[in-house]
Amino acid sequence: MSGLENCNGKVHGLRSSELPDLESGKLVGVEAPSKQLNNTRRRRSRFRKPVYVHLLRAAIMILIISGIIAALALIWYYTGWIFLLQLAIVAVVAFFIAGKYYRWVYVAVMTAPRDIVAVLRFIQILLYIRHHQKKNHTVVDIFRENVTRHPNKAALIFEDEEWTFTQVEEYSNKIANIFKSHGYKKGDVVALFLENKPEFVCMWLGLSKLGVIVPLINTNQRLKPLVHSITIAKSQAIIFGVELSDAIREVLDQIESTVALYEVSSSTSKHIGGSADLRFQNLNVLFNETPSTPPVITDKINHHDCLMYIYTSGTTGLPKAAVITNSRFTFIAAGMSYISGFKSSDRYYTPLPLYHTAGGSMCIGQMLLFGSTVVIRRKFSASAYFPDCQKYKCTVAQYIGEMCRYVLAVPPRPTDTQHNLRLMFGNGLRPQIWSEFVERFNIPRVAEFYGATEGNANIVNSDNTIGAVGFVSRIIPQIYPISIIRVDPLTGEPIRDARGLCMTCRANEPGAFIGKITSNPTRAFLGYVDQAASEKKVINNVFRHGDSAFLSGDIVVADEFGYLFFKDRTGDTFRWKGENVSTSEVEAVLSNLTSYRDVVVYGIQIRGQEGRAGMAAILDPDNNLDLSHLAKEIAKVLPSYARPIFIRIMRKMDMTGTYKLKKNDLQEEGVNPSTISDSIYYLDNKGVYTLVTEKIYEDINNGVIRL
Repeated sequence: MSGLENCNGKVHGLRSSELPDLESGKLVGVEAPSKQLNNTRRRRSRFRKPVYVHLLRAAIMILIISGIIAALALIWYYTGWIFLLQLAIVAVVAFFIAGKYYRWVYVAVMTAPRDIVAVLRFIQILLYIRHHQKKNHTVVDIFRENVTRHPNKAALIFEDEEWTFTQVEEYSNKIANIFKSHGYKKGDVVALFLENKPEFVCMWLGLSKLGVIVPLINTNQRLKPLVHSITIAKSQAIIFGVELSDAIREVLDQIESTVALYEVSSSTSKHIGGSADLRFQNLNVLFNETPSTPPVITDKINHHDCLMYIYTSGTTGLPKAAVITNSRFTFIAAGMSYISGFKSSDRYYTPLPLYHTAGGSMCIGQMLLFGSTVVIRRKFSASAYFPDCQKYKCTVAQYIGEMCRYVLAVPPRPTDTQHNLRLMFGNGLRPQIWSEFVERFNIPRVAEFYGATEGNANIVNSDNTIGAVGFVSRIIPQIYPISIIRVDPLTGEPIRDARGLCMTCRANEPGAFIGKITSNPTRAFLGYVDQAASEKKVINNVFRHGDSAFLSGDIVVADEFGYLFFKDRTGDTFRWKGENVSTSEVEAVLSNLTSYRDVVVYGIQIRGQEGRAGMAAILDPDNNLDLSHLAKEIAKVLPSYARPIFIRIMRKMDMTGTYKLKKNDLQEEGVNPSTISDSIYYLDNKGVYTLVTEKIYEDINNGVIRL
């Protein structure tokens, strides 16, 4: 959900000399799902669970044993020993006949504490949501309550610069007043194209005071994807940082001339005076001339009104603008808070991009809704992660899986455990490194979550189970808003029974994660700005005729106890460097750059790497493709995470009977030069495509060459 890279595609704070020996097996290999689950179960007993889990289990066992003893005593007292003996014989026979029920009872006892706590916390979430829904509160309304409670408390910390709640309020008021004076009102759309900094939050918060919808654009985007993100949201204006001015200039001839352009720099920017481009309005000048008093608003802004658009690649095509309302934002932040056990006194650390849901909603939401302090960072740095947590006295830190691997790769230091963290939360922490990570850095608890920005069902691993992204109840699974259904492994399409309904997966059977759509606002599917794209994410007639569900496109598997483990993605999207990469989008770009040649793009697994590395197979029968020129052009038009790591030059391409390129066959063949006759190249650290020899292939697998 988040990017990890700077504009050069390099991870901050991590040098090649800092990498560990990958041959040790600590970061090598991707285990098969069954092996991974078995290893997870073996490790589970060594992983610290919250005290309440043990106490609840003990209480349940005491109640069961006490109940059995009391029942036996009553039977003996009223019927005597003979009947009691007969009853015991019947019970033993029934026990052996109905062994599966014994197992169900065992699972129920083991998971009841987890389920009880989850239900209680979910009730807290519903009460919180209902309270603000009843009062028709927006995010701005809730934030202003926190400003009143503690005006001088630090709200945001950035590069040793502290912004109090009052300062955030006043800055956002100025933004609201500027755009109100320029005629913007409820329902208008102003895009935000800005790097991580306090102004980012203040900008969209101020615009939301007018009811203006704010698309949060990925700062890695350039040219066609950038134009698409601006136009798909019907943006009437763009606010962009001076450091991104060149990216805007490149697309000025491709966006409507009526789109207003506002350039802004911060006190920490190298270009405080702006770029002096006469086509841009200098927001800093306007800011200094505007009062910080709350804007006078005539339009009523409601709890269910649209707040922002957050872009996600979805499963196909260019980025899609997911609709985030005030109610949805509140549910995301509050849900993470209550399920994970956050406190208003916590101090959060997030180096994740604020244009994504994880950093910009889940973490920033703790400041806006609960009055906590959030430490943000411009770019992620592996070597600075825990030193930052220590420096700013953070108690909760946010991560994504790739980030944890980079941090773990930094050589051990005596200060690794000298922090105040009581909890880390995020998504994508692989079971292969989970135990080592928490043990090395002494992390008491990990709250791994799973969910999609546009989806209606998010789940959290609330009880510290290694590798799990959440759970479903094995006692009463019907009450949970999620399910796992059987799908075709190649197409991702649901497999249906004779009645035309979907079928749920058994324990340890992989399937597609779905979120049931109901009339409850917390279970509503808001989808994308593009209604046609939204409809593709909904399946109908799921468990009964007439119902519907959100189809995530992700394959997960649930074990016997209901713990869910992420397995893979379906469709034409793969995940690399913390971002979802759309193969069809990259295919279209490469085809244009190579004079409309046939191109197939797919993700392949590389030992020791999170996600899948991008690979492009390009048809070049005449052997005249200039890879040097192609590498330069790719760097101009594709963000770093979407650039193909490998290129395979093919003299011919096999097609199916319907003239579709056989992507699955190519994906299975991978990049091994000893088994592939075609030439394969990889993108080296100089940005050049270099021929993959058997020695280079070995070095990539052993971690000597980093991708």
